[in-house]
Amino acid sequence: MTDNIAFQDVRSLKSMLQGGQITPSELVDTFAERIERHNGLSKAFITTTIDAAREEAATVSRGDLDRSPFAGIPYASKDLFDVQGVLTTAGSKVFHDRVAKTDAYAVAKLRSAQAISLGKTNLHEFAYGATGENEVYGTAVNAYDATRLAGGSSSGSAAAVAFGLVPAALGTDTGGSVRAPAALNGLVGLKPTIGRVPTSGVVPYCWTLDHVGLMTRTIADCADLLGIVAGYDASDSTSVNRPVDNYTEALSQEIAGVRVGIPRNFYYDRADDEILTALERVKQYLVSCGAKLVPVTFPDMEHSRTVSLTVQMPEALSAHSAYLQERGELYGADFRAGLALGQCILAEHYVKAKRFVEVYRQQTNKLFDDVDLILTPATPEIAQKVGTVKVRRNGIDEAVGNAITRYTTFFNMTGHPALTMPCGMHTEGLPIALQLVGRYFDEKTVLRTAHAIERSERFSIPRPKVDR
Repeated sequence: MTDNIAFQDVRSLKSMLQGGQITPSELVDTFAERIERHNGLSKAFITTTIDAAREEAATVSRGDLDRSPFAGIPYASKDLFDVQGVLTTAGSKVFHDRVAKTDAYAVAKLRSAQAISLGKTNLHEFAYGATGENEVYGTAVNAYDATRLAGGSSSGSAAAVAFGLVPAALGTDTGGSVRAPAALNGLVGLKPTIGRVPTSGVVPYCWTLDHVGLMTRTIADCADLLGIVAGYDASDSTSVNRPVDNYTEALSQEIAGVRVGIPRNFYYDRADDEILTALERVKQYLVSCGAKLVPVTFPDMEHSRTVSLTVQMPEALSAHSAYLQERGELYGADFRAGLALGQCILAEHYVKAKRFVEVYRQQTNKLFDDVDLILTPATPEIAQKVGTVKVRRNGIDEAVGNAITRYTTFFNMTGHPALTMPCGMHTEGLPIALQLVGRYFDEKTVLRTAHAIERSERFSIPRPKVDR
């Protein structure tokens, strides 16, 4: 019974709570038991807050459950998010004593909604890296095959949801760090429009590209969660002051007439054949629903990853300059090497890269004159084995982290809302996922189109067999 509860989506759990089949306290106990049982393998959590969660659950009354979609629902947050009174490690020894004095914006919104935090999840140190490998806290693994990577940098958030340790989690996405691990673990991963969810109280990696992201089991849960954490915070320079849409209401709308852009270049290149075949099935289904497929051409993408890194590393170096002087020996070799790279990037290079980012935004935004959405594969590869260094495809070797995020990184530079979701299973027993990208602040169209795809059984996938 407890294992079955653990893999329910948030709306199903809420129905059980409101029907009196289970209490918030019993729900917390169910997930606490699973964390104890599975965290040794999954490496999902760095810090758990079970005692505090039990105290909070005991205060949630039957009447409180109607206050919000997440009242009485447990969740977890990537260990970059401050939770008052709890250690924020950022996956590093450097922050071994950093106890948060206040909640991050998104955490505070969830607390107000009476959602219950179960703890802080694992990540690639300081969010630097797409594999999720962490030499201090261990490497989070894939729920469908524990010999495979969960992906990163929000590796622990993906593992926590996929292993049935929580029904939803917060992450951050600077180059695909929510969308890619969600895709590799058969989950929904959303990077909203830049500025839609404030980053206040989140340890920064790259101010220009950082986004707060969401991981859930279903599109409806994602819409409900976005409705809670979206908003405006004047203390966050990237936050945008505009009304929050009713994302849940949008899910009931049909998608007939929606114009879906299909990239002619880059986004279907050098990908696993089974992933491409799965995307063809998605295209056919969208047409059957009345959507229109429209070819689109992206700007020259040859140097886009270089542009991203040229922005990332100087900003990361700036964020860590004080800590490097005081605690430089505590940094892992991986991130230290990245910071050293940041020292080699000239101001001239950084300024040019920022200008490229602005051009990318303008050129990509222009595509939405002719389409409402853009459809791509989420990743060109399925989850790779832990320890994999390079992936070879069509005679070309690519660093595994680059492969994992090849189709996601660009939209951190443009800032458009982007969602990944499962659309099939590979013959190797691992999830395949698609990516939908929308206009600025048009998460509603992204979510309702994703919901239409999710409703079709042809794209459903089995849950991982983690309790064998």
